Amino acid sequence: MRPTTDALIIVDVQNDFCPGGALEVPEGDAVVPAINALMDDFAVIVLTQDWHPPRHGSFASEHPGRAPMETVQMPYGEQVLWPDHCIQGSRGAAFHPDLRTDPAQLVIRKGFRPAIDSYSAFFENDHTTRTGLEGYLRERGVERLTVAGLATDFCVKFSALDAARLGFEVTVPEHACRGIDLDGSLAAARDEMRGAGVVLAP
Repeated sequence: MRPTTDALIIVDVQNDFCPGGALEVPEGDAVVPAINALMDDFAVIVLTQDWHPPRHGSFASEHPGRAPMETVQMPYGEQVLWPDHCIQGSRGAAFHPDLRTDPAQLVIRKGFRPAIDSYSAFFENDHTTRTGLEGYLRERGVERLTVAGLATDFCVKFSALDAARLGFEVTVPEHACRGIDLDGSLAAARDEMRGAGVVLAP
C-alpha cells in the first residue's frame, strides 16, 4: 500500500465512454481491470463522473448545422462538440458496472453547468472555476497523484496538466487509460503531458 500522500484519480470510467456508449472510446472498457487492480495500492481514491444536464452547451445537437467532433468558439475558448452523452441520471452516465467504486472516498461530478464543459477533475474549461478537488487533496495531505481512466487525450490529459500546474507530482499509467485520438490528439496529449513534467508510465 502506498503512503497516504499518494492518491489515485480515476477519470470518467462511465458507460457512455465504453463500447456501445454514446461517446465510445475505443477499448474504453479495457481500463476497468487495470484500474481495479491499481486501487489495491492506494488509501486515497477519487472518482470523477461526467454529469451533463440535458441540452448541455457542448452537445452538437444544441448547435444547428454542426456535427459531433466539430469545434466552435465558446465564451471560454474553443470547444469540441460532442454527441449527447453522460446525461444526469442516465445509464450512460453510470460508472461501468465492473468498475470497483466502493474503495473511493469521493466522487467529483463535472460538466453539470449547462453553459460550460469540464474536462479536468480540477477546473471547468474556463480554467478558473474550481471543482474543489484540489482543496480536498490538500486537506488530506496528498502530494502525488496517479491519474487513470478515459480519455487519455481529453479528460485524463487536462486533469494531469492541471494537477502538475497546481504542484502535484503526477503519473499517468497508460495501461489504465485509453484515448479517442481525434486528428492526432493522442500523440499531442502525450507530448503536452511530458512537457509539463507528467510521468507517462507503461
